[in-house]
Amino acid sequence: MGPDWAIALGVAFWICIALLTSALPVQMRRGTWLSVSVAPIIACMNLGGPIVAGWVALIGSTEMRELRGRIPWYGTLANHAMITLPALAGGVVLHVLRGGHAKEELLWDFAATMAAATVYLALNLGLASLAVSLRSGVSLRIVLLGDARDFAGSLFGLAPLAWLMGRIYLQAGWWATLLFALPLWTTRVAHSRFVEMREMFTQTIESLANAVDKRDPFTSNHSKRVMLIASDIGREMKCSEPEMEALEWGGLLHDIGKIGVRDEILLKQEKLTREERMKMNAHPELGAEIIAPVRKLAAELPIIRHHHEWYNGSGYPDRLIGTEIPWLARILHVADAFEAMTAQRPYRMTPLTAEQALSELRKFAGIQFDPAVVDAFVRTNWVDGVPDPGRVVTLRPIPLLAQAAGRMAQVAAGATPLPDPGASPTDAR
Repeated sequence: MGPDWAIALGVAFWICIALLTSALPVQMRRGTWLSVSVAPIIACMNLGGPIVAGWVALIGSTEMRELRGRIPWYGTLANHAMITLPALAGGVVLHVLRGGHAKEELLWDFAATMAAATVYLALNLGLASLAVSLRSGVSLRIVLLGDARDFAGSLFGLAPLAWLMGRIYLQAGWWATLLFALPLWTTRVAHSRFVEMREMFTQTIESLANAVDKRDPFTSNHSKRVMLIASDIGREMKCSEPEMEALEWGGLLHDIGKIGVRDEILLKQEKLTREERMKMNAHPELGAEIIAPVRKLAAELPIIRHHHEWYNGSGYPDRLIGTEIPWLARILHVADAFEAMTAQRPYRMTPLTAEQALSELRKFAGIQFDPAVVDAFVRTNWVDGVPDPGRVVTLRPIPLLAQAAGRMAQVAAGATPLPDPGASPTDAR
């Protein structure tokens, strides 16, 4: 058999490996698809350069979704381009870095392959995230950082394995390369389990939030709507990916403490008495206590505990002032208030219109709400087309010394002053 046939059979072998590893991709939470086919593609960069890697990437990235017609032709073209172009670029980088070095210089060959793999993975992830961003309307930064944070490390961990696959192929033959099927399969299973576990965790949180909301027929899906509003505000305020996740889970769980509030208080249509108000106002503290043992939700604790703090320091439970209030809690406070004002409640059967609710947010910006958060909320679709009063907010000076003295006096007297629930319709129960 001539060398040309040997090369052709070798390329066909690696295409088959790539096809098998591409067959069952895993969809990540932001919409990108992940497969372990990066390993045979990087191995081909090492063995045959950019041309071989390009052909293996082009043909070997074919998925069952494409063969079954579940992806339109332009989607298939884009998917293959997002894999083939980075493979070509990575192959070129590897060729340049090798320069006059021989393949037998293993340490240099390994380092060059890792550099080429970095280029390939970075371009592939960037292009895939851009496609998802354009399709879904979600910020490129959120898609990129969201999915990269979940799996970039494990994907890059396949690069040394790919280099070793290439070495074994040269030294021992094609049959020995098949021994890598097990680590590739276990890596794919690990990615799938990660996505499943996170989805199960999120669904558990949603179910828990729904259980609390269903105690009151007026608050059905309240927590989910608050989460959606808060997430949109977070995107406007350029929150990081971890902060967006905290807003999502914190929004779903912000009222979990109401599980400890009796129905006669929670469902009361009249104005609450002072004693009833104290019990109602304890729900942020109780919610934080319930969630505290869950270490995965540590970032959500400040949101749950402080989402009823007022910007001027008259909120609860800790009477924090201004920027003392965790900024994600300030975001959730605006979302919670808007949702509550525009929905029926036992104590207010006629909800406010979006225009009225926005007017209240503007009115109490700098008093109850962080003005910057209100400004960000106005830019979301929740009030798209709603006339904005455009009230220019002059921040009222917060008397820090007087406030501190007042706190000390409250502690000395054993009192817990409460905000007046009748002060504005923005003070949601």
